[in-house]
Amino acid sequence: QVHLVESGGGSVQSGGSLRLSCARSGSSYSTYCMAWFRQAPGKEREEVAAIDSDGSPTYDEGVKGRFTISQDNTKNTLDLQMNSLKPEDTAMYYCAVSRIRCIYHPQQSHFGWWGQGTQVTVSS
Repeated sequence: QVHLVESGGGSVQSGGSLRLSCARSGSSYSTYCMAWFRQAPGKEREEVAAIDSDGSPTYDEGVKGRFTISQDNTKNTLDLQMNSLKPEDTAMYYCAVSRIRCIYHPQQSHFGWWGQGTQVTVSS
C-alpha cells in the first residue's frame, strides 16, 4: 500500500507561481510512474506531468515550459513547480502512483494510489 498526501495549493494571480508537494509513505517499488493529475469543475481529470522511476519526466503540452516535476527519493516526495500560472490552470491537483512505468503510458485506471488532492486557484 502507498499513502499519498498533497500540499502546497492555494490562490494566486495570473502569472504567479506555486509549488505542490506530495508526501509518499508505505510500500516502495523499484519501477513505477508517479504523476500529477488535475480536474477542473465540469471537466475530466487529465494528466499534467509524470516522472518515471528512471527519473525521466513527461509533460502535457499545455504546461510544458511552465511546470517542472521532480522527485526526492531521500524525502519520498514528488513536487510540481508551477510558474506562469494561468486561470485555466485552476483545478484540484492530485498525485498518483502506478506500478507501470511511464514509458509504457499507463492509463488513469492503472494508477492504484491517489492522494486526496489540493486546490489551485488562479485569478486573472
